[in-house]
Amino acid sequence: MLVDSHCHVDFPELGDSLYDVVGRADAAGVSHLLCVCVNLEDYPNLLLLTEPYSNIFVTFGIHPNTAFVPAQEPELADLIELAADPRVVGVGETGLDYFRSSGDLGWQRHRFAKHIAAANSIGKPLVIHTRDARKDTIDLMRSENAANAGGVMHCFSEDWTTAKAALDLGFYISFSGIVTFKNAQALREIALKVPDDRILVETDAPYLTPEPHRGKTNEPAFVSSTAERIADLRGVSIEAFAELTSNNFFGLFQWACRHPA
Repeated sequence: MLVDSHCHVDFPELGDSLYDVVGRADAAGVSHLLCVCVNLEDYPNLLLLTEPYSNIFVTFGIHPNTAFVPAQEPELADLIELAADPRVVGVGETGLDYFRSSGDLGWQRHRFAKHIAAANSIGKPLVIHTRDARKDTIDLMRSENAANAGGVMHCFSEDWTTAKAALDLGFYISFSGIVTFKNAQALREIALKVPDDRILVETDAPYLTPEPHRGKTNEPAFVSSTAERIADLRGVSIEAFAELTSNNFFGLFQWACRHPA
């Protein structure tokens, strides 16, 4: 069975029919999902929506592109309190994104550092987003001791130098449907280099629908297409790759229960 290690099933495109989404995932051999938080405002609904599903885990964090409103920015103590919830298995989505945001982005770096500190405080792994911010992301991970918490570089689409730096810090690398795109040969080469014990797969649903489902809303069931493509690249069976990546997920997210009571 596969794990979708990063999705947003609370977003309206999927949350309005979550029962069917989970059913299609199960039929496709996807046994567990990680629903990743992106802002404080929607977090209560995320918890409420996913509560009936013992195979859906959640994180808490604030995405780097979520608008910066000083009066509403949580303090470190707030992050620690919310992320310490027993249902929360990781801290994020957090990181740096210089593609969608512009101007003085010191607030992004400050927010990222607080997330790293919260993860270190409660001992839960980080879910890191980086786009057009390779050096600053790795530099902050080093300076703030992100290696102590560990975590994953989600939806990885950067270069091998960045991947190697993250791996050297003990992080995992997660590949989304981008790896199936025709123009993603460089990313496929990176997917070949990541060690067996550090690779994960995800959808980032409802975005980045993999081939051959382009044109449809992405959903956790489609992580099987991404996994099949990478398994083929690496010369292993999909069954072996599914077992490998599932074991990696539960090895990283140790608060996630593989066999709930």
